[in-house]
Amino acid sequence: MLRDLAQDLVDLIFDWGYFGIFIMMAIESSFIPFPSEIVLIPAGYLASQEKMNVFYILASALGGSLVGAFVNYYLAFTLGRKFLLKFGKYFFIKEHTLLKMEDFFEKHGHISTFTGRLIPGIRQLISIPAGIAKMRIVQFSLYTTLGALMWAMVLTFLGYFIGENQELIDIYLKQITVGVVVIVLLFVSLYAYKQRKK
Repeated sequence: MLRDLAQDLVDLIFDWGYFGIFIMMAIESSFIPFPSEIVLIPAGYLASQEKMNVFYILASALGGSLVGAFVNYYLAFTLGRKFLLKFGKYFFIKEHTLLKMEDFFEKHGHISTFTGRLIPGIRQLISIPAGIAKMRIVQFSLYTTLGALMWAMVLTFLGYFIGENQELIDIYLKQITVGVVVIVLLFVSLYAYKQRKK
């Protein structure tokens, strides 16, 4: 069943081309849960068959990721704080908690946004606290771009080099995900240590 789904996605991406990658990655990066690996790994495989171009795949994926991220950011920016002030008590979020979050993103928003974009399950959501805290748009854009591009490269090149071997993809994707999480934790720990020394 998984193999059939992967083949269907390969066919769909080939039919829609780079616009299909853009749309799917915009969905993936917004509040709709959609795993990016089922888009970019098949796309990378098509690139290995010289049916697509890696550069255009990455450009389409990055463009879609930014659109989805900005949707979340602007919704949170315009509506998030009002919503939490009015209904936050039902989610155990009080105003002083909101102020702490805003203060945290003022100081550490760049590292939070960058590392958050590299962790599955968090990457789609990190734009929301950034928007609520009204993180500067230039800073948000820069670190979102860096994180989204790195993740897109990992998945695309995974598909490029072993895209036709589903078992290897399963193994390497798990290893890569764990490796990325470990690196992010080490990076954050080093950052926290330096901040404490300051």
